[in-house]
Amino acid sequence: MSRAQNKEFQEWWNKQRQTTHDPSSDVDEDAAFLTVEIRTPGVDPDKNRIRSRTARQLSWHYLLKFQHFASSLAWIANSFVFLIRTANRRIANDSPPSSVSSSARLYRIIKCFLVLVILLLCLELAAYFKGWHFTPPSVASAEVAVEVVYARWLEIRAAYLAPPLQSLTNVCIVLFLIQSLDRLVLVLGCFWIKLRRIKPVASMEYPEKSDAEGESAEDYPMVLVQIPMCNEREVYQQSIGAVCVLDWPRDRMLVQVLDDSSELDVQILIKAEVQKWQQRGVRILYRHRLIRTGYKAGNLKAAMNCEYVKDYDFVAIFDADFQPPADFLKKTVPHFKGNDDLALVQTRWAFVNKDENLLTRLQNINLSFHFEVEQQVNGVFINFFGFNGTAGVWRIKALEDCGGWLERTTVEDMDIAVRAHLCGWKFIYLNDVKCLCELPESYEAYKKQQYRWHSGPMQLFRLCFFDILRSKVSFLKKANMIFLFFLLRKLILPFYSFTLFCVILPLTMFFPEANLPSWVVCYIPGIMSILNIIPAPRSFPFIVPYLLFENTMSVTKFGAMISGLFKFGSSYEWVVTKKLGRSSEADLVTYGESETLVGSTNIQRSSSDSGLSELSKIGTAKKTGNTKRNRLYRTELALALILLAASVRSLLSAQGIHFYFLLFQGLTFVVVGLDLIGEQVS
Repeated sequence: MSRAQNKEFQEWWNKQRQTTHDPSSDVDEDAAFLTVEIRTPGVDPDKNRIRSRTARQLSWHYLLKFQHFASSLAWIANSFVFLIRTANRRIANDSPPSSVSSSARLYRIIKCFLVLVILLLCLELAAYFKGWHFTPPSVASAEVAVEVVYARWLEIRAAYLAPPLQSLTNVCIVLFLIQSLDRLVLVLGCFWIKLRRIKPVASMEYPEKSDAEGESAEDYPMVLVQIPMCNEREVYQQSIGAVCVLDWPRDRMLVQVLDDSSELDVQILIKAEVQKWQQRGVRILYRHRLIRTGYKAGNLKAAMNCEYVKDYDFVAIFDADFQPPADFLKKTVPHFKGNDDLALVQTRWAFVNKDENLLTRLQNINLSFHFEVEQQVNGVFINFFGFNGTAGVWRIKALEDCGGWLERTTVEDMDIAVRAHLCGWKFIYLNDVKCLCELPESYEAYKKQQYRWHSGPMQLFRLCFFDILRSKVSFLKKANMIFLFFLLRKLILPFYSFTLFCVILPLTMFFPEANLPSWVVCYIPGIMSILNIIPAPRSFPFIVPYLLFENTMSVTKFGAMISGLFKFGSSYEWVVTKKLGRSSEADLVTYGESETLVGSTNIQRSSSDSGLSELSKIGTAKKTGNTKRNRLYRTELALALILLAASVRSLLSAQGIHFYFLLFQGLTFVVVGLDLIGEQVS
């Protein structure tokens, strides 16, 4: 019900409005009280007051700006002090290398290069403050001896030093463009595969359950599963458990745990895990070599020499940190049916810790491109690619035909793949079958892994070059293997990446007669980084750190490439990549919360019965043992000083893109050199 209208109030309000807006009417006292006068403030005639108020406002404005500047300066000072303290702590705790290797040789060369760059920077700074940077003196017009020396230096630099540097620059630019073109072709090939939905199709499929009606055990070929490991304390349970629950008839599969551990307690733990699965009805054996030679290749070779291996058709290989899905064999083995010339079925890696830290995110970008683009394109169009050493199934006949595992390099997987391809065998890559594994989370572990991955291919290229030329494969396959597989992707890539961005670019700042175009420094690398990150689109925010970090890793890859090519002693060094076993700890917790039935045929991933107690003992041992510390990488720090000195010289010349690239690249080298990327262990 609406309220009744107040007519008396309405009449009074109308009268007040007429009185207020009527200019000719007299304004009484109440109307004046109700009227609100709004005036525009005029100009204050008191100029001194205006001047004093403006000065006060300016003082507050400048005071606020000074406060912002002081806070920024304090942040920069705190960051600088933090870096100095970190460097001092790392230098105090760092121990020099015990043996002279290619890394030590490379460090000495870079240290001499650093001394040269510092001397050139001091010379250019002195010339800049003298004004010679804008009006360089000539020998004829020089009056002081210092001017004569600087004028002579300019003549020598322009006539004798800059031309060879420009020639080397042009060669590296051509190599850079060729490698970029190869990368572009691979990406276009991947797009074509996605567009046409091309993928290997097996001639048969196994049912989801092995006990389907009308199916006999003879329909399943004999498969040997091998798990090579060495002191894998953190991950042995998850690897053995994942393999033992593969969906394959028990009497048609045999698991070999190939333990090369040197630690007695690790041997006992692995042997106990094997015995546990034996009691559950799994056909699994524990093998330990008394003479551990040849690293992983020697371990696999010894296992293949067993008498019972002749009863098996295929062998699946998994490293200690890999967890294949339960239907792994049912998705891979059928591809061998009807393909008598097929030697290998390789599957993709998936990473349980790809989001752990910045280092693992950058590794995920690299490996996603490797599997999504390189392996898939080579598998579809060439039927050849490098075996990844794990998560693959081999035809045993193909292994025997190409000579089996050899101990001549640290990349035994690539070695056997090349020899099998030269014997006429074909490979298949399955991008939709993924095996979980773990990425190295510390920079030290990643650096050692990359060193082995880039020194081994050069060892292999030196050993099998003439075998490739003498092989009976077609000329195109020989050309692909020599120029693309080895030279372009294994030798040229680390060579130009290190030489162009860590040597030539700083030198062109001190030798301005030699020019390095901006599109080589910024635009082409940016486009290549975008292409690399396409298979991992969620990592797009890390595109700039990825570009800078890849240039930083070029020094390690270049040193490894030189070591393997010229047969230095460190090129044959094998260091097992350190794993943390994060997924295995999660499995143990899951097992502790919900006990799995031991006698069930559908046993899920589990650990040993005493897994939780063993985990606590391992954690206690880690706490009471020797404390691990982050290392100091002197080669990276020396390169950081070189790039930062070159950035100062670039700033004097007002070169924008070159300055920013050198500055941020130098800071990236500082971060990596102080081991501030990845897992911080102390």
